[in-house]
Amino acid sequence: MRRPKIKVIHGPNLNLLGIREPEVYGIMKLEEIERNMKIVAEQAGVEIEFYQSNHEGDIVDTIQECIGMVDGIIINPGAYTHYSIAILDALRAVNLPVVEVHLSNIARREDYRRKSITAEGAIGIVSGFGPYSYHLALLAMLQILDEVAKRREQHETIRQWREKDKNG
Repeated sequence: MRRPKIKVIHGPNLNLLGIREPEVYGIMKLEEIERNMKIVAEQAGVEIEFYQSNHEGDIVDTIQECIGMVDGIIINPGAYTHYSIAILDALRAVNLPVVEVHLSNIARREDYRRKSITAEGAIGIVSGFGPYSYHLALLAMLQILDEVAKRREQHETIRQWREKDKNG
């Protein structure tokens, strides 16, 4: 049986974590966040892949490439959060569980950063816990994937019972 797989997508400027506005985003580098997530994913028996881009179209392409390849997406769309209908449409189109993540608490930011357009394509948002937001998003996704697996098992069991009844 294949291990569940999660794709983590980082948007623009997240490659500059640790350098860019440390008073807002913290001092932890993206590589450190990914390393910590990988440890937790391995302990949970889940594969995890990472992708970062400063280009909206590349992010859309990466989301689309997730169809049939991954079981869930964790995304920090960066500044695209606030206006990218293209990313929102891609998240909706792939029909996968999505958790949106933000290092800062977007509700406490500038007016233009308080609204997340892309969140409409997500099950939920984790925001405001610095680099630990990613860890919490991963824990949420692990729970979601566990629920999906349980529902699949229940559905399969019900199907088998019906088939057995029918054949009798």
